[in-house]
Amino acid sequence: MPRTTPILTCEPQQRKEIELLAASRTGEARFVERAKIILGCLQGKPMNQIARELGIRPNTVIQWRQRFSAQGIAGLSDRPRSGKPALYGAEFRKQVLDLLETPAPKGQACWDGPSVAKHLNVSDDAVWRLLRKEGICLSRQRSWCVSTDPEFVSKAADIVGLYLNPPENALVLSIDEKPSIQALERATGYVQTTDGKIVRGYKSTYKRHGTLNLFAALNIAKGSVKGKVTQYKRRVEFLAFMDELLLDYPADKEIHVILDNYCIHKKNTAWLEEHPNVYFHFTPTSASWLNMVEIWFGIFSRKTLRGANFKNTTELREAIEAYLESYQEIAKPFIWKKREVKGSQLKNTIVNLCN
Repeated sequence: MPRTTPILTCEPQQRKEIELLAASRTGEARFVERAKIILGCLQGKPMNQIARELGIRPNTVIQWRQRFSAQGIAGLSDRPRSGKPALYGAEFRKQVLDLLETPAPKGQACWDGPSVAKHLNVSDDAVWRLLRKEGICLSRQRSWCVSTDPEFVSKAADIVGLYLNPPENALVLSIDEKPSIQALERATGYVQTTDGKIVRGYKSTYKRHGTLNLFAALNIAKGSVKGKVTQYKRRVEFLAFMDELLLDYPADKEIHVILDNYCIHKKNTAWLEEHPNVYFHFTPTSASWLNMVEIWFGIFSRKTLRGANFKNTTELREAIEAYLESYQEIAKPFIWKKREVKGSQLKNTIVNLCN
């Protein structure tokens, strides 16, 4: 009498997972096939019938039925294999990282993948795989500005303190100027690239029609910005801008002004004596990025200046003033998210960054 194989059983949740995998159109073919084998066993189909339907050998059905019976869904995964021994291991990684810290070949400013591969006598692909794994981008660059101010910590703490915990019943203003904004006249429009994309385009040649300067004051609490367009950016223009700002506030209201170390911001003792309610706070040297109004200048440049076309400085002035007016409708305070501020964030070597 022939032996009858008992019907395979499992938990309802496991069966549901098997059914989803067997019906999958995006899963790996080997796992879908194994799920179909188990699903056929769960439905009570004979092994030979399952093998015929899937175009496989009966032994294959027996193998995955036994694996599922013993280990559940986990049994449908491949078992670990030793595989081919790694050709490029820890020693190769060390060689590449150490090499990147040495002078580049003569005639090259820095190392690249092919030069590293040639020097180590290995394949380009091996070098690129390692660089990708380590997150090293030899072609990308970033500039930096390191503050050497001996009072960096105290000055930075003062500025950040005004952002995170401003004095009560006081106004905090972040002020700076964007100098020499050019009125450039050039043809602009839309162009279609070779891959069919439509992008903004502008002619590479242009005419200069003079420059203007923009003084801007960001209200830290509200996010609103007041600005003034000027022909020059001397101390007299800066103090005139300050005088206009103070007209909107009571003479006894305490005002804290955050400034960088540009020369026109310094040596204003006489003006400060006339306005005892105003206090100047200077960012550390080479750290004007601590001045929050620089965030707004970045937005302004992208919205108003990038790819623009101005036939004269009058059009440039009108565009700047129009954006200043429209920005007040959407203004909201910036949130200071940089938790840690350092005077120098440059690491000396790649090894320091990767280990």
